[in-house]
Amino acid sequence: MSSSKRQSILPRVQSGPKAPVNFSSSIIIADSALLTGNHTINISSESVVHPRAKLDSSNGRITIGRRCIVHERTSIGAASADPTPSESRDGVVISDYATVEVGAVIESGGTMIGEGCLIGVGCKVGKGAKLGKHCTLTPQSVVQPWETVPDFTVIYSNGTRRLDKRGVADLKHKAQARQIEVLRKLIPSNPAKFQG
Repeated sequence: MSSSKRQSILPRVQSGPKAPVNFSSSIIIADSALLTGNHTINISSESVVHPRAKLDSSNGRITIGRRCIVHERTSIGAASADPTPSESRDGVVISDYATVEVGAVIESGGTMIGEGCLIGVGCKVGKGAKLGKHCTLTPQSVVQPWETVPDFTVIYSNGTRRLDKRGVADLKHKAQARQIEVLRKLIPSNPAKFQG
């Protein structure tokens, strides 16, 4: 008789040392999220970390702001091939209301993601990059290491860019809050697994 539990087709990820964490009491973090490294991982109130998301603080501290959503198979704090040393002790800082979608990679080394940013499916944000507020990276987009992206920029996968002048930041914040309420019911949260 076969097991009724669904098995992943992905290979099992090797985990490193257990990372020190600082969680708000209202976060939602899946039991199968992977948190490794030797620097602190800070996650602020009402943020969501999906199953199989990887947060690696080996190369610097990771800070995730309020009401952020980190989807599955993302890699936050990934090591960079760029040998340039970072002046920042922070590996990655993700500001409030940001969303990192499935399979996106954010490299560690003073990388800053601004408030309300959307990092699309399969995107790559290089080491030391700084995204302004409410930037949108469409799927498969790349932000080069040490690049600075102005507020409200939309980056397409072919490299084309434009400014988003719709003025919908407040609506996006409200939608993010509603999505988090739905995820609170759908994702079994176990922050105690990662603490202590």
